[in-house]
Amino acid sequence: MRMKPVSFALVVLGALLPSPTPAQTAAQEALEKAGQLLNAHEDLSHRVDVLEKLIDDVLWFQRVGDLAVVEKVRIFGPALANETDPPPSGPGNPFKFYTYIFTPREDFGGGKLPLLVLPHGGVHADFTTYYSRIVRELLAQGYIVVAPEYRGSTGYGRAAYQAIDYGGEEVGDVLAARDWAAENHPRVDAGRVGIIGWSHGGLIALHSLFDHPDKYAVGFAGVPVSDLVQRMGYLGPRYQSYYDVDYHIGATPAENLEEYKRRSPVWNVEKLTRPVRIHGNVSDEDVNVIEVEHLVQALKAAGKDFEYKIYDLPGGHSFDRLDSPEAWEVRPLIYEFLARYLSPPRPNIDLGLRASGRASP
Repeated sequence: MRMKPVSFALVVLGALLPSPTPAQTAAQEALEKAGQLLNAHEDLSHRVDVLEKLIDDVLWFQRVGDLAVVEKVRIFGPALANETDPPPSGPGNPFKFYTYIFTPREDFGGGKLPLLVLPHGGVHADFTTYYSRIVRELLAQGYIVVAPEYRGSTGYGRAAYQAIDYGGEEVGDVLAARDWAAENHPRVDAGRVGIIGWSHGGLIALHSLFDHPDKYAVGFAGVPVSDLVQRMGYLGPRYQSYYDVDYHIGATPAENLEEYKRRSPVWNVEKLTRPVRIHGNVSDEDVNVIEVEHLVQALKAAGKDFEYKIYDLPGGHSFDRLDSPEAWEVRPLIYEFLARYLSPPRPNIDLGLRASGRASP
C-alpha cells in the first residue's frame, strides 16, 4: 500500500527529530496525568451537583408542599448553540431540560390563574430552595410559578453544564417553559403571564421582554446583570474564563466585542415595549450598582417608560430576597407592580414572620 504524502512526511520528520530526553518524557507524562486528574475532578464535581439537586428536590416538597402541587417536567428548547459532537441523526436536535411547576392547592374560586416565569441566577447554578420563601409568597397571591432549569444549569451532569449559552438560547429555553405551561396547564390564563428574576435571572427576564413581548405582559429584573463588557472589566480574568471557554462564547470581549454586546441588556434597550421594574443595590457585592445605573441611563436615553429604584440596604446582592425586615419592605413593591398587570386573586399578603414563629404564606 502506498503511504499518503502527509503520513510519509510525518514519519521522515519524526526520524529526523531528536528523541525526547528522560526529563521531557517525564514532564509529558506528568502533564497527561494532571489532565486525567482534572477531568476526573470535574466529573466528580458534576456528580456531587447531581446529588445536591436530588436532595434539594426533596426539600421543595417539604418547604412548599402544603401550599402547592409540585411537579418537575422534562421538555425541550431550541437546538444546541455549540454542538461539537452531534448524534448520528445529525446536528440540530433540541436541548432537553427540566422545569419546575408550582400550582396553588387553593382553588381561588375556580378561575384561571396568572403565570409567573422565574428563571434562576448563575453563571452556572440551578433553581434551589433558596427561592422557597418567594415561591410561597407568589403561591399565596394566586400565581402559578414555572421555574426552568435552562441549558448551563448545574445538577444535570457535564453535558447540560457545557451547553451553556448565557444571554443566548437559554432565553429560548425559558420561553419554551413559559409556552409549555401556557398551552398545557389547565389552570393557567395565557393572557396573564409575567417574568421575574434576579441577577442572571434578571438578565434573562430583560432579554425575554425585549425579544418576546407578545409572550409576557410584565417583568421584574432584580440586581440584573446588564453589561457583560463592563462586568468582565471589574470582575477580571477568572470570571471571564466562564465565557471564553471553547464550549461557550470562545472569545474574550477584546476578540468579539459585538457578541458580548448582543448578550447584554444595556445594548438592547431599544427593543423594550413592555412594563418593567428594575432594582439595584449600592452594597451589591456581585452585580456592581454601576451596571444597573448604566442600564437605567440607557433606558432613559432611549425614551423608555419603566420603573426603577436604587437601594442602599444591607444584604448586598440578596438584599430583597432575604428573610429580613428590609426585604419584607421591598418585596411588596415588586408584587404590587406585577399585580397591576397580572391581577392575581389575592395581591395583598403579609410577608413578615411573627414572634410566635408562624411562617409567612
